[in-house]
Formats: sequence, C-alpha cells, structure tokens
Amino acid sequence: MIFPPPHDTGAPARAADYELPSRRSGRTEELQSQVDRLMSRMRIAVIYGGDKSAGGAVINPTLNPRSWKSYQAVAEDIAASLARIGFHHVQLLPENMQLGERLRQDGIHMAWLNTGGVQGYNPMAHAAAMLEMLGIPYVGHDPLTVGMLDNKHVFKRELKALGIPTAPFVVSHFGSGRFRPGAHERFRETFSYYDGSFVVKPVSGRASLHVHLVEHAMDLSDVVAEVHKATQNHALIEAYLPGREFCIAACGLVTARKEKLVRHDEPFVFAAIERLLEPDEKIFTSMDVRPITVDRIRTVDPASDGMVLGQLQKLARQVFVELNLESVIRLDVREDAEGRMVVLEANPKPDLKAPSEDRTSLICANLSAYGMSYDDLILSLIADRLDLILSQRRQTVTHLTELLEAS
Repeated sequence: MIFPPPHDTGAPARAADYELPSRRSGRTEELQSQVDRLMSRMRIAVIYGGDKSAGGAVINPTLNPRSWKSYQAVAEDIAASLARIGFHHVQLLPENMQLGERLRQDGIHMAWLNTGGVQGYNPMAHAAAMLEMLGIPYVGHDPLTVGMLDNKHVFKRELKALGIPTAPFVVSHFGSGRFRPGAHERFRETFSYYDGSFVVKPVSGRASLHVHLVEHAMDLSDVVAEVHKATQNHALIEAYLPGREFCIAACGLVTARKEKLVRHDEPFVFAAIERLLEPDEKIFTSMDVRPITVDRIRTVDPASDGMVLGQLQKLARQVFVELNLESVIRLDVREDAEGRMVVLEANPKPDLKAPSEDRTSLICANLSAYGMSYDDLILSLIADRLDLILSQRRQTVTHLTELLEAS
C-alpha cells in the first residue's frame, strides 16, 4: 500500500505557511463593540433536529440514511451558554417544514445550527440551504461544505487532491450490486499490495454506528451488504490503521478568553486528545454504546508528546485553510504502521455538550488548558461568524447592520 508522501509535520504550522485572509485584521475592538451591541438586540434561534414522526414536521416521512438524533439536549446547552454570556433573546427551534414560518414570526436575526437533519439524503445540508434561501445568517458550514465534510468518501477525495494523507479507500455504491472484492477494479488497484484488515463504514453517519472491522477481504461482501441494508446508502471500505487514534478541533481566527475577544493570525486549533481504546477494541465503539467518559480520553501533553501535537496542529490548520472552512470541525486522525498521522474523517458538527463531572465531549474536554471555559468557546464561535459576515458579507446582512446602527 502506498500513502502520499508525509508532510514535514514536526512543528506547528504558522500563518506564513498559508495565505490567510486579511479581511479580519485590526478590528478586534470594533468586533467586541459590535458583539456587545448585538447582545441586547439580536434574536437568535438555536436549531436542533426535528422529529419526522411529529405532527406537521414533514409532508411524507421517508428514510434516514444517516442515523437520526435530535441533538436537542446540546442545543439547550448552547442556548443556556448564550444567555449566560449576555444575549437577551435566545430560543430553541426544531428543524422541520415549519421552520421558515417560525423564523419569520419570531423575527429571528441569526441562527445556530445544531442539527443533523430530519430525513433524506445529505440531511446536514438541508437547514443551511433553507437559511441561505431565507436570508438568515447562521453559525455553521454552508450547504456545499457541510455536505462534503459529512460524506466521508467526498471528503477523502478532497484530501487526496490536496495531498493530505488519508487511509486508502474505495466506495461500494448502493444499488450497484453485491460488492465482490475480486471483481471490483478499483479495489484491486488500491489494495493490490495490501494484506491487512479493513474498516467498513457508512459514507454518512454519526457516533461510529454501523462501523465494522473486517479481518479478511473475503469477508467484505457480507459486511458491505449489511451497511448498505442499514443505511440505503454507499459504503466506504478503507485500510485499517493499527496506530494510536487522536482527535483535534479547529475553528476561525477569533476566540474568547474570559468573555473578551482575541484575534489570532492563524486558525485556532485545540482539543488535541488521544482516544483510549479498551483491550477488546481495535476501532472506537459507538458513543451510543460506550459514552465518552473522562477515562476514555487523554490530553496530548506538549511536554511528552510535542512531536505528535505538532503533527496534529499542522494537519488541522491545513485542512481548515485548504478547504476554506468557516466554522468549527473536529478531525479524527490515526497513526499508520510507520507512525505517520493519517486523517480518517471530519465531523462538521462536533458535539458541543457542556462538560460535566463524569461526561464530556471530545472538543470540550480540555478547554481550561487554553484559558477557556465552555462559555468562551460558544462566544468564540458566534463572534468569529459575526466577524466574517460583518467584514466580508455585509451586503447580505443588512438587517444586522441596521441593528448596529439603530439608536
């Protein structure tokens, strides 16, 4: 098996490595004033996934290729944080066919997308597309970007085009008949010199559901058929990587410390953690089965794991910049047999559950190491989004500029 040549990842990437946008430089104080002013004036809706079985949610209930979850509890955490920060008008709304009318009736100025969709294919893109059509700005990725990030095979093709290392893979298309490794030309080409194990997963999914480790190629047909049946969608087959598994998050240039805004000269990367596997695990078990507890993760220590941290930071910044991302993501990364960092996938809506004593989310587990609280992270994400739209897309948010200019 041949991987792309490894990048020089021995040290964290600096801003000079990329063409960073100049649109945000030199306006931190102005942005702080804008955010403070909008806190008492702007009406925000935190949107979670609607239930297709509820009355009036959809016209015709259909299938869910991507396993559904409402994410309402996390939306409540986000809304409570926004209220603590000082936003006066925050409410929760489900994503469903009533959403547009509710946004109009309630005079919503801005939304926060914490939804994985209601039903159908590419569901994570539906709410963003609706808000684009309605002219409501939002915290989250645009429809094209979120669809690309959520569809693992499309994301991995982007990585390959950019020369960013990812595990070798092929796609078994739903509806193309039973997957037969020996008769699949691209599989033969990709894995001609490979005799290891495989991971089979849905191209779009959550929480590691329907993910299988397959020891031998001869067993792939049945497992791929199982994923096809469960999701009614394509299946991804990739090489199993035997090394340690890590996560790292990345977001924009604006963050908050003690609720005061700070501007960086490069994308902010944080939450570098190692996922600790149990003795019986070769791949991570779904968090629906084994929740993410504090004993399931370990912070990457810059003193003892500085090289690992540098590699993770560079990969995260490179993905964020090269794909021109505009909202937070979490990367899942594994070491290959030679110890090189390889990107597995990206989560375009990482879990923003507020940490508690016994449970946490992967990107909120170690915020204190960056001098940040959970409320600081929430403020960071909405302030960075406001910075982008007010400095680069002002003509699309005239309703926000009117709020800022009103006496």
